[in-house]
Amino acid sequence: MSYQVLARKWRPKIFADMVGQEHVLRALINALDQQRLHQAYLFTGTRGVGKTTIARILAKALNCEAGVSSVPCGVCSACREIDEGRFIDLIEIDAASRTKVEDTREILDNVQYSPTRGRYKVYLIDEVHMLSTHSFNALLKTLEEPPPHVKFLLATTDPQNLPATILSRCLQFSLKRMPIEQIVQQLNKILGHENIQCETAAAHYIAKAADGSMRDALSLLDQAIAYGQGAVTADDVIAMLGLVARDHVYGLLDSLVAANASDLLARVAKLNENAPDYAVVLDELALVLQQVAIAQFAPDAIDPEMVDETRVRALAANLSKEDVQLYYQIALMGKRDLNLSADFRRGFEMTLLRMLAFRPADAELVVKKKLTETTVREIPKPLPLAATPTSTPVIAVPIAPPIINAAPVINPIAMSEPEPPLPAIEWTQLAPLLGLRGFLSELALNSQLQEQKNDIWLLALSPAYAQLNTKENIEKLAHSVSQYLARAIKLNVVLAKPTEETPAMAAQRSIDARQQQAVEQLSNDPVVQGLQEKFGARLQVDSVKPLDS
Repeated sequence: MSYQVLARKWRPKIFADMVGQEHVLRALINALDQQRLHQAYLFTGTRGVGKTTIARILAKALNCEAGVSSVPCGVCSACREIDEGRFIDLIEIDAASRTKVEDTREILDNVQYSPTRGRYKVYLIDEVHMLSTHSFNALLKTLEEPPPHVKFLLATTDPQNLPATILSRCLQFSLKRMPIEQIVQQLNKILGHENIQCETAAAHYIAKAADGSMRDALSLLDQAIAYGQGAVTADDVIAMLGLVARDHVYGLLDSLVAANASDLLARVAKLNENAPDYAVVLDELALVLQQVAIAQFAPDAIDPEMVDETRVRALAANLSKEDVQLYYQIALMGKRDLNLSADFRRGFEMTLLRMLAFRPADAELVVKKKLTETTVREIPKPLPLAATPTSTPVIAVPIAPPIINAAPVINPIAMSEPEPPLPAIEWTQLAPLLGLRGFLSELALNSQLQEQKNDIWLLALSPAYAQLNTKENIEKLAHSVSQYLARAIKLNVVLAKPTEETPAMAAQRSIDARQQQAVEQLSNDPVVQGLQEKFGARLQVDSVKPLDS
C-alpha cells in the first residue's frame, strides 16, 4: 500500500476528532441533534484550520444511513464513500477553477433533481469568493430557496470579497487560527501513534511555523520526519525551516547587555555562516525580549517551552525595563526597514547597533562630559545676603557635579529670610544634565519645578504624561537629582499643566530658533538669491537643517 501523508491519514472523520474550533462545533452539533437544519452554511478562516473537513463531516452527518445526527456511524456505505471522496450526492466544486456564470448555471440546472443515493444532495463549494459577480447573481435565488433535498456548504479564506446578499443567506461560521499549544498537543498525539521520537522544542518550532494551520503543521511534520530519517530533533527542524538557534539570540542579547560592539558584530558574522533569514532572527529576538519583559513584570508567567527560563531571568535582571521596551521596538522597526537595506546583513547589524547607541554611557561620565563642554552655567545668582542672620540657617543649593571619593562640603549661609523657590529656568538647565534616559528623561523634561522647600521639591507634570507618574520613576528621578547635587532631595509630583517653560519646551524653542536662523541666513545668501532670480527657483523651507542639528 502506498504511503499516505499525515494530513490525509489523520484528517478527522467525526466532530469529536476535531482539534479546536469548539465555537463552531457546538452550534453544528446542537443544530443536528435538534434537526434545525439550514439550507446554506458558510465556513470562513485561513488555510488549514478545518473548513472543508467540517463541511465533509457535516455532509456525512446529513446523509448517514443511521439517520441525521451529530455522530455519523462511519460504517455505512454513505459514510465510507464520503470518507473516500466518491459519494455521488456530495458534489465538491473548486470555485477558483470554475468562476464563469456558465459553470454556475450548469450546476444549478442539476439542483432540481433528487439525490441518487443519499438523503440530501450536498454542494460543497470551496474558495467561493473566486466566483464572478454574474455567478453570484445566478446563485442568489437558489441559495435563498433551494429544493428541500439540497444543502449548500460554502468555504472561503476571504469572506470580505463575498457580496452581502450571499452572506445574508448563509449561516456563517468563522474558524480561528489554532493556538500553538493545541497544535503541539495534536502533533505529540500523532507522533505517539506513529512511534516516532520527537523533541519537545522541535514540535514547538513546527507548530509556530504552521501559523495556526493544522494542515501546515502536519505537512511540516512529514517533511521533518523525512529530513531526520525517522526522528525529529530541534536542530534538524531549525535547519529545515531556516530558523536560527535560540543560543545565537541569547548571545546577541548578552553582547547588548555588555555594550560590547565588537563581540556583537563577531556574533553576527558567525550567525551569517548559516545564511539565516534576518527577518526571522529579528522575530526570534523580539520573542525573547517579550519573555524578558514578562520576567520583569510577572516572573511566574514565563513560558518555559518557548524560551530558556534561566537565561531569560538573567537578562531580565541585567536589563532595565526601559531598555527591554526600547530594544523590542527597535527590533520591530528594524524588521520593517530590512527590505530598504541594500544588504540584509548590514541592515540587521545597523538594527543591533541602533540598540547599542540608545544605551547611554554611565550617568557620571555623561555629566562630566557636559560639564567639560559647558564652562560657564547661566544660573540665576542668589539673592543678596542680609546683614542680620536669622536663627534658622538655610543651605544654598549649587548646581554642581557629584564629588567622587570625597565627602561633600556644605557651607551654611545665614540669611535674613528663607530662599525663594527656584525658578523654572533652573530646572530647565538642571534636567538635561542629569544623564537620564527612557521614561525618566521624559518625566524630567516635561515637568516644571513649581516649589522648593529646602530639600523638598514639587514638580508639576503635564497630564499628557500621566503614565510616567509612578512611585518607581519618581524615586529614580529623586535619586539622580540627589546624586548630581550631592545632597538628599525628595521629589513630589502633581499632575498639572505647567505654567512656565519645561525643559522640553526650552529645547524645542532652541531648535525652532536655530531652524528659523538657518532659513533666514539661507534666504539672504547671495548665491541662493541669484538662483531664485535667474531660474525662478523656490527655497523649500522644510528641507533646511541647521548645521548643528
